[in-house]
Amino acid sequence: MKIAVIGAGSTYTPELINGFLERVDRLPVEEICLMDIDPARLQVVGGFAQRLVNRAGAPIRIVLSEDRHLALAGADVVITQLRVGQMAARREDEYLGRRHGLVGQETTGIGGMSKALRTIPVILEICDQIQQVAPGALLLNFTNPSGLIMEAIQRYAPKIKAAGVCNSAFTTRMKILQQFSERDGVMYAAEDGELLTLGLNHLTWHSGFRLKGEDVWDEVFNGYVQQLRAMPDPPFHPDFIEKQGVIPNDYLEYYFQAAKKVALQKNWPPSRAEEVMAVEKDLLAQYADPACDTIPAGLMQRGGAYYSSVAASMIDAYWNDLGETHIANVTHNGQVKGWEKEWVLEMPCRVDRSGVQPLPTQPLPLYNYALLEQVKQYELLTVEAAVHGDRAAAFRALLAHPLGPDEDQAGVLLEDMLSTHRRYLPRFFL
Repeated sequence: MKIAVIGAGSTYTPELINGFLERVDRLPVEEICLMDIDPARLQVVGGFAQRLVNRAGAPIRIVLSEDRHLALAGADVVITQLRVGQMAARREDEYLGRRHGLVGQETTGIGGMSKALRTIPVILEICDQIQQVAPGALLLNFTNPSGLIMEAIQRYAPKIKAAGVCNSAFTTRMKILQQFSERDGVMYAAEDGELLTLGLNHLTWHSGFRLKGEDVWDEVFNGYVQQLRAMPDPPFHPDFIEKQGVIPNDYLEYYFQAAKKVALQKNWPPSRAEEVMAVEKDLLAQYADPACDTIPAGLMQRGGAYYSSVAASMIDAYWNDLGETHIANVTHNGQVKGWEKEWVLEMPCRVDRSGVQPLPTQPLPLYNYALLEQVKQYELLTVEAAVHGDRAAAFRALLAHPLGPDEDQAGVLLEDMLSTHRRYLPRFFL
């Protein structure tokens, strides 16, 4: 098996390599081609990846390349984890929100839109290349905003076998399993739990959980409410959660506590991007040390817990035709009744040799669906804006988003967004 990693200069890459090494007996990986356009980071991260492989004694060839065509050629699996403009662009997205009195966040609101506009054209170029040199490959996209990126792929590169992947639902599943492990004095594994999740990427709700096939959702839900009541400053008010009857993804705090989030931005710096920049500087220094051949503990500060577990387990299920259930972003094709069948949703999927296929899933209550539908319309407009460099679509997308600006603010904000990232948005300046 050949795996191509696009955006391999990421500090997450060593954890990804570790995930493959942990499954070396199940995944016949012969080559991992690490591709990045930043040669300095590629050499540092790639050198560390090679030391991890050497330490494990695994028969895996690590290849470093700045040539995307070479990296993709003959790949069986492609992982995209790129960041157009690197972390400096993320910082700009965050401060864009602060300048305009709105939420400034990497994937949510105007920050997520800005990132999507930069990223979608590049991802679609990659899809074109996959179609040419690795037409049978499975594409797993980790690039944020993952669901919105998948919406673009499914509409403009429908022949690609692809799924958007996020570690959020897996992390929640593992947290719940840890609580049951402490209760029962038994170490439960990931496959012992099944979390029912539905929505859009970073806009999902959890509505069910099974432990070794037993429905324990009431215990999970009531336990979560009790945890909130015990917190001095909970992310959600416990009474609100009780009335909802479902558990929101952590990112929904930006929707339901928007004023609080905007107020906290007054304390910047550091923004989250600036915090990550500091963490990455330290990580890259450790990666560059020729004596370092184990994952530094500081990687956990970077975020992205269980990233390697999500990627490696999905590839395992795909390559070995396991038919496992995983949470992924795909077109649901009518598997959620009453919802537009062309929509990309984050939902339970069957993963086998055919790819990642949506499973029948109960729709969310209308009061959850209302927010989801509004954000989906924003996503669809953002895809059109990114693909065509359409300023009118971008303007409408800003107004469609519940965390977007007022009408009289939208034009100024859009010009600020486009001019800030003009280098990466040539389609808007033709």
